[in-house]
Amino acid sequence: MDTQLEENKKTVIRFNKEVIEQGNLISFDELMDSGFINHSAPQGTDNSSQGMINTFNNILRPAMPDIKVAIHEQLAEGELVTTRKTISGTHTGIFFGISPTFKKITIEVIDIVRIKNGKYFEHWGINTLPAVLQSLK
Repeated sequence: MDTQLEENKKTVIRFNKEVIEQGNLISFDELMDSGFINHSAPQGTDNSSQGMINTFNNILRPAMPDIKVAIHEQLAEGELVTTRKTISGTHTGIFFGISPTFKKITIEVIDIVRIKNGKYFEHWGINTLPAVLQSLK
């Protein structure tokens, strides 16, 4: 397989482990392009890299301090890496205004990331977060 495609997949794996799971801001800065755009950010919210790290470190991680990411599949073509993954953890903190339920949360995700020069440049994604939030109410 193309070495660049494998490197792009490794970049996405690193982001998921070091940034989402561990909240590592140094890794985040190393992996994000200054022109990053999150095309999946909710309308009216920050679609830059700062909006993305805010979601992970100020919403997800406080709600689920034991957060884990399991990558199930990855496909790479050109600059794009598509990843099917599960983000899970125990709901022990406030989560979008919902008090802790101490339930196990599992969010299914499919992401497409454009990697340029080894960094996240664009993101598109779909996930089951709305259904998960509804189940906690």
